[in-house]
Amino acid sequence: VQLVESGGDLVQPGGSLRLSCAASGFSFSSYFLSWYRRAPGKERELVAAISSGGGTGTTNYADSVKGRFTISRDNAKKTVYLQMNSLKPEDTAVYSCNARTPWGTYWGQGTQVTVSS
Repeated sequence: VQLVESGGDLVQPGGSLRLSCAASGFSFSSYFLSWYRRAPGKERELVAAISSGGGTGTTNYADSVKGRFTISRDNAKKTVYLQMNSLKPEDTAVYSCNARTPWGTYWGQGTQVTVSS
């Protein structure tokens, strides 16, 4: 399984970005998918997760992003998204997607999000 993130950029406070993570491999719908981030000098933290299966899935969010970020998945496109609104400077980090599959756990290479005026 390979994961490739995209969509990171420099954005002003209050702005929006949508990150994408495209997966290779089979049975994408069976993957439990998450977005993590690591800010400079800080530990990696879980940002959002979405359950496996069809439909919209069950989602969970870190308290710091609830109401601002939305995780979603498109099983037909083998892609997981992270819609980020009302961005704050403290959201600056490298964002990585994670897939827990029946064959193991996989990580993407990460994409940089910088929130600054």
